[in-house]
Parts: sequence; C-alpha cells; structure tokens
Amino acid sequence: MEKGQGEEKEVVSKNFIEQIIEKDLEEGRCKKIITRFPPEPNGYLHIGHAKSILLNSGLAQKYDGQFNLRFDDTNPTKEKTEFVDSIKADVEWIGGVFENRIFYASNYFDEMYEAAVKLIKKGKAYVCDLSAEEIREYRGTLTEPGKDSPYRNRSVEENLDLFTRMKNGEFADGSKVLRAKIDMASPNINMRDPVIYRVAHMNHHNTGDKWCVYPMYDFAHPIEDAIEGITHSICTLEFEDHRPLYDWVLIELGYKENAEGTPKQIEFAKLYLTNVITGKRYIKKLVEEGIVDGWDDPRLVSIAALRRRGFTPESIKMFMELVGVSKSNSSVDYAMLEYCIREDLKLKKNRLMAVLDPIKLIITNYPEGQTEYMEVPNNQENEELGMRKVPFSRELYIDRADFMIEPPRKYFRLYPGNEVRLMNAYFVTCQDYVTDENGKVTEVHCTYDPETRSGSGFTGRKVKGTIHWVNAATAVEAEVRLYENIVDEEKGVYNEDGSLNLNPNSLTVLEKCYIEPSVAGAKAYNSFQFLRHGYFCVDAKDATDEHLVFNRIVSQKSSYKPA
Repeated sequence: MEKGQGEEKEVVSKNFIEQIIEKDLEEGRCKKIITRFPPEPNGYLHIGHAKSILLNSGLAQKYDGQFNLRFDDTNPTKEKTEFVDSIKADVEWIGGVFENRIFYASNYFDEMYEAAVKLIKKGKAYVCDLSAEEIREYRGTLTEPGKDSPYRNRSVEENLDLFTRMKNGEFADGSKVLRAKIDMASPNINMRDPVIYRVAHMNHHNTGDKWCVYPMYDFAHPIEDAIEGITHSICTLEFEDHRPLYDWVLIELGYKENAEGTPKQIEFAKLYLTNVITGKRYIKKLVEEGIVDGWDDPRLVSIAALRRRGFTPESIKMFMELVGVSKSNSSVDYAMLEYCIREDLKLKKNRLMAVLDPIKLIITNYPEGQTEYMEVPNNQENEELGMRKVPFSRELYIDRADFMIEPPRKYFRLYPGNEVRLMNAYFVTCQDYVTDENGKVTEVHCTYDPETRSGSGFTGRKVKGTIHWVNAATAVEAEVRLYENIVDEEKGVYNEDGSLNLNPNSLTVLEKCYIEPSVAGAKAYNSFQFLRHGYFCVDAKDATDEHLVFNRIVSQKSSYKPA
C-alpha cells in the first residue's frame, strides 16, 4: 500500500506482458484484447501448458477481451481426434474461458494456400527441390552465412506451376517444398529462406484427403492469428528468434504495416519442473510399453494425470501465481506444486481415519456386541464442515506401523505393556499379541479404560502416543495406490543415450485397506485427507461402487517452505 494525503492507495504490480497490453490500449494499437491458446493435437497437455492457458485466458478476462482455443493442426502425421477431445476437456477443467470460441488451423488451409500463391506472385517464395538434408547444409551456421538454393531464381510462372502441381498430388513426399525468399545471409537462421509448405500425402483428422500439401507452423501461425484478430500472440521463449519471421509473413501478406502493429508476438519463459517427464515422445513410449496405464497415469504431469491423481484447478492456478511470468528461464521444484494442493485442500476436505496396512486390535474387556458412536469434527481447522459420528466397538483395525513387539527408544505408540490413546476414543493398554507361522503379527489384544473417553474431561493421567483406528465391522475395504516420482531423482530424468531413468518403486498398490464408513458412496474425483497418511482421491478410471480405489495425491508433510 502507498500512502497519499489522508488515504492509502493500493499499488498493483503488473507483469511485463500486462504493461505491453496496457500501452497498446492507451496508444490505440488495438481496441479489444484477443488472446489464444494454440496447441497441436498430437498428445495430451501437460503442466507447462497450464501456464499458457491460464495466462492467455486470464489476460482476456482482465481486459474484458476474448480468448480463443485454436488447434494448430497443420501436421497430419501425428494428430488425432482423441487428442483434440482431451485438450478441450483439459482447457475447460483448468479454467480456460473460451466460451465455445474453438478454431482449427486446418479450417484456414484455403486462405493459407492463397497466401502462399500471393508470396510467389510477389517474388517472395519459390519451389525448391533440395532434400531436407541439403537444405540444412545450404543454410550455413551461426557464424557463416548460408548459400542460395540452385532453385531460388525460378520464375514466378514456373513456381506457380510447380506449386499447383504439388497441391494436385503430382510429387512424392519430400521431393519438393515451398520456401520463403528472404535472406540467406541473415544473422537469424530462421530468416534464411525457411520452408513454408511441404508435400505430405496423409489423411487429416479434420480435412480428410482434401490436401496433400500442408503449411509449416511458422507460416501458418501468423496467418491464423491475423484471421482471428488476435492482438497479442503470447508464446514461450524459444519462439523469440522466430518473431522476425512472424512479422515478415504478416507484413508481406498485408495483415499489418510494421512489427509494432497487431497481431504482436510476445514471449515469456516456459515452466520447467524438476525431475518430471513432459516430452510427448517419451510419454508415448511409456504408454506403448505398458509402463504407465495411459496418458492420464497419475505418475505423469499431464493435466489429465494431475486431475486423475486429485489435483484441483485452484491448486494449479495457485502454483502458476507463485511461479509468476518472466522473461528468464528457471526451474521450479515439484514440491511447490505439492505445497499448493495441500494449501487448497486442507480446509476444504473431511479428515478421515484410514488404515492402510491393517492389524486387528481386539479390546478384550469391551462389551461384546456393543457399538457406540464418537462425535468427531470433519475438519479440526474448519468448523463449517460440521461433525460426523464414527462407530467404535470391540474389534478395530490399526496400522501395522503403530505396533511393535520390541520398540526402539522414543517409540510412543503401542507395544506390550504400553498405553496409548485411540484417537477420539479411549486409552488402551496392550496385553499381548498373536503372530502367524512366519512371526508376522496378526492381532493385538488390549484392555481399555472406560473413564478415558474423549470429551469426558478425564485428567487422571496422560499418555504420549495417539494412534488412529477403524471399526472392523463397519470399515469400507478399498485399494490404495501410493505414488512416488516415476523418475529416479538421484540419477536425473535422462541417461546419456537419451533413455529415461525410471524409478522401479514409483507405484505401490495396497489391496486391503480399511477406511471409516463415512467414505462409502464416494465417487470419482472425491477427495479426503486420511489422517497421518496424506490426501487421497477416488480414481476416475478404475474405482467402482463395489470396489473403491484411492490415489494418494500428496503425502501429509511437505519439504517445501514458501518464501
């Protein structure tokens, strides 16, 4: 806050993109802000895309503008309707407000073809017969200029004829391309006669077999922006060197007079998360080899995977706000994302008792056939979530980690002769235990003190340990999946040969877990805090009414400390 005369004035910090937009509005370069998110439908979106979605949609909302969802489907070799559908669902779920403003680059193929013809007629494009490898050789290096293609000086008439024949399917894939005629000595390699059209005899998910020539991204993208009236084309930093080509296309085609006009390309830093896999080809391989059970496997960081694991749009938005918008690339620890989901859920979700590795606990002096109900707050930090009644009787389940035959020092949980509190219930003292033929404990026998019921005001003595439990007769059996990073963090994501360093312990499945009965009837994406274990979400793919499956979203404790 900044103090004025007798009042406080709020100072709002704006990122550099907002500053550019406000300047353009003030100077009349545009009247209404229109942004877009332009994914290629060749895979599922990941956490990095969420930043672009929220940024572009948020700017449109802030400045009372419009936000377009556009599929940059100019490469039929990798694109599928499956990916189109998944992207629509992800953008809507994450909070992108596109209000049915859905567009396809492929719907502009006629305009793009005519734009290419226009460049040929202006002497600004030519058909080249060099192979892809030869084009790279002719392009030069960062320190040496390129050299002209031997086909660079074809006549306008010859180029028009060849380009028409390319469109008509007379040439094989890779035999000919259309290149922009710019400057082979440009210090920016992207301006050294880039390819703008290629031959590809492929069926397209949207246009079918209508076309066998397809525009390159750097040519198509500015045309798409111009047709849709995009004012600010916001993209990631690797496209900064492509901006002169973006402007060249728009200026040569008459869409704008100079680089300061609109559409205007603005670059921001990508989101890099440490020790995660975002590359589509790597994820595709994991899916095809059955290492993960799909693009939405909860060990991945695709948006679909995060949703299935139990992350919320609010937590991802909080994460993006913490990361911020800048021009400098940096890496962010995954623990920050985990911090955000904990912060989002901690006051919203019921806190239940769940036993993930059960041992039967029998209270030998508790009346057989009796059940009483403990009134428990649903969330101790949020009274508005109310109370629930938890059944308690003679036979319970406790977690195996809460009992030891021969405990180490400072172990305050249950062991022979020790007394602990059963959370929200009574004090119990361990009398003995039962093991199987392998020496594994199967039952613990205790006695309870009826005077020590929680809420009774008992002050006779104190115990150091409190453990949770679930009533055996009414417990809901469930499968619980515990996730760790799919990457071996000590070795890093990639080996020297480009293969992945996978963590063999990234998934642990616990098949017979017991949860208190209030969880019965939980549906896909419902989430809870299991006391002492963390936050869990009903799996949307494998859970049924008869067989609940929970994914651990995040453990109880965080290693991340906010600044």
